[in-house]
Order: sequence, then structure tokens, then C-alpha cells
Amino acid sequence: MIAQDIVIRPIITEKSMSGVLNKVYTFEVAKSANKIEIAKACEELFKVEVAKVNTVSVHGKFRRQGRNNGGYSKSWKKAIVTLKENSKPIEFFEGMM
Repeated sequence: MIAQDIVIRPIITEKSMSGVLNKVYTFEVAKSANKIEIAKACEELFKVEVAKVNTVSVHGKFRRQGRNNGGYSKSWKKAIVTLKENSKPIEFFEGMM
């Protein structure tokens, strides 16, 4: 897998943006990616130094479609990436603060 296939999109929520000041960033990643692959992909894409990666598998929620029909939204994987102290911040998030 290449880095663009591993890191799918950033997660922009109030809780995830509060970690940007401490160099903690949140991304949606490929379900099959492990922590080592996620760290290497972030280092390659954003030219930063990763200290640690935490991952969470987010299960799909039940959603109703009309009166009797229902289904589940897709399951996905979330990665919380912490950068090293001497690493530069990710520019993408800096414009949002």
C-alpha cells in the first residue's frame, strides 16, 4: 500500500482539533493498516516525525431508512497520531485553528 491509500482523510471535530496544540492529530485510515504502516505513511505524506500511534476500530451505527427498513453505516478505523516534540506541526491543521 502507498501512503495515500493508508491515510484516507483527517477527522475535523471539536475534540480532535483540541489536540492540535499538543501535536496530536486524528485521521481516518485503511482498516487493514497497522500502526507501523500508519506512522510511516504520516511521516512520508506530511514530512514529520511520529512519536506514537493509537488506533480505534469504529463500528457502523444502525440507521433507519423509513418505517421498517434499517441498515448499518460502514465501519472504519481511526488513528490518533502523536508527533515528537522537535517535529514541525502539520500545516493542514494550522489554518483551522
